[in-house]
Amino acid sequence: MLTSTTRSGVGMAITSMVFVQLGLAVAVGLIDRIGAEGAAWLRLFWAGVLLAVIVRPRPSRVSRKGLLAACALGVVIAAVTLLFMQAVARIPLGTASALEFLGPLGVALVTARGALRLWALAAGVGVLLLTEPWTGTTDPIGVACALAAAACWGAYILLSRRVGDEISGVTGLGIALPVAGLVTTVVVGPGTVLDTLTVLSPLEVVAVGAGLALLLPIIPFILELQALRRLTTAAFGTLMSLEPAIALLVGLVFLHQVPGPGQVVGIALVVAAGISAARGGSRPPQPKAVADAERSGSHEESQRPAPQR
Repeated sequence: MLTSTTRSGVGMAITSMVFVQLGLAVAVGLIDRIGAEGAAWLRLFWAGVLLAVIVRPRPSRVSRKGLLAACALGVVIAAVTLLFMQAVARIPLGTASALEFLGPLGVALVTARGALRLWALAAGVGVLLLTEPWTGTTDPIGVACALAAAACWGAYILLSRRVGDEISGVTGLGIALPVAGLVTTVVVGPGTVLDTLTVLSPLEVVAVGAGLALLLPIIPFILELQALRRLTTAAFGTLMSLEPAIALLVGLVFLHQVPGPGQVVGIALVVAAGISAARGGSRPPQPKAVADAERSGSHEESQRPAPQR
């Protein structure tokens, strides 16, 4: 029987995936106008600005270990965003998604034990059936970018768990996302930034940029950070296999894209793996994060539910 901690973690992870798909749907049209790098920069720039203003993190109140983990998370967020945008600009989204999923699947395989490891393998097979990457022509650079994004996504899961354990509340993301915005600005360079500001009107820069940042990454990352406080990394990594299935269902409902028999089997496999992950994925309480919350006594920390034993 699922504990309330596990149920809330699963719910947060699934809600996060829905927001990711909404954010990607908005970003597709934006890539056509300002390019992959411009879309990545606009998204992470506004995400960093909004989190810095809303959370107002104070690095001096964070341990050195937690601060380093949050900064590393910011670098990884910038890398996975830039790499995946470059991948979808060169290869089909389904192919890119299947390749990128190798990251969380790898985390699940490495950290899982017993039956959950078998379900992680089943989820991988399901993702391949869902996305059918073998049906289209592939660009080697796009494949390389997607595989690099997969490695970054695996690192993101591990670092998010570390940040969630070291830093209470959303302060960790309040540090990580501004770092991601800064790193992205440096990587894309002033040329991309100026081109983006030239193509988009000032109103679009603010409205589209801030709205896209909320859809992806702010809301999903906050939900994922909280989910990783409640689930094991193996369970979370396997749950991420539901994302291609969610994308397929969104396509069926809103884009009238009817899945084939193999994709239906794929949905069944990833849903079964997700259920298995949920049943076996509750995390024990993390003493450091709980102790930090008790010492701080802040309103923000009082809102975070205590893990159940």
